[in-house]
Amino acid sequence: MNRVAEYLLQIKAVKLNNQNPFTWASGRKSPIYCDNRVTLSYPEIRTHIRDQFVTIIREKYADADLIAGVATGGIAQGALVAQILEKPFVYIRAEEKKHGMNNRIEGHVQAGQKVVVIEDLVSTGKSSLLAVDALRDADCEVLGMVAIFTYTLKTALENFEKAHVKLDTLTTYPILLQQAATGGYISESDLASLNEWSADPVKWSDERM
Repeated sequence: MNRVAEYLLQIKAVKLNNQNPFTWASGRKSPIYCDNRVTLSYPEIRTHIRDQFVTIIREKYADADLIAGVATGGIAQGALVAQILEKPFVYIRAEEKKHGMNNRIEGHVQAGQKVVVIEDLVSTGKSSLLAVDALRDADCEVLGMVAIFTYTLKTALENFEKAHVKLDTLTTYPILLQQAATGGYISESDLASLNEWSADPVKWSDERM
């Protein structure tokens, strides 16, 4: 987990900034911004992430019939993983396409297939779990989800538990912070504020609006 965290920090897929917080799509302020799609530009890192996903799936979900990527961040890695495992691949759109066949799931799925979902990032889990809903609506059995990174927010943990979805990640927010502090990416004062955000993101954001 430390290796993936270090990779994300090295290539600035994860940016940490207490002084000038980032604005998420929700409008909330956050001291962290994560774009794991950047990893695709680095062959060594891309391959390491793929191999870690493959290992988890072989160990925990060996009976998977299908690999599904969540659009857009999980598409490329999902396809790479499916290729190594020699499994079919599909991806799930955020919403139904507005033309053509109005597909939500792109690719061929069959009722009863056992699926592992590939995601790049889990924040609250809402969008990730909507992809799970789409697969379940297609009468597939979702074995679990694997993601590169999670903020380990309480909301996400509750959402995944409520949805009865297992989540495995290659690294987590606490491990990333530890690696950032050890590697000199952040100061001790930064670390305290970053931990405060994780404990209560809404309060942290409201204090800076």
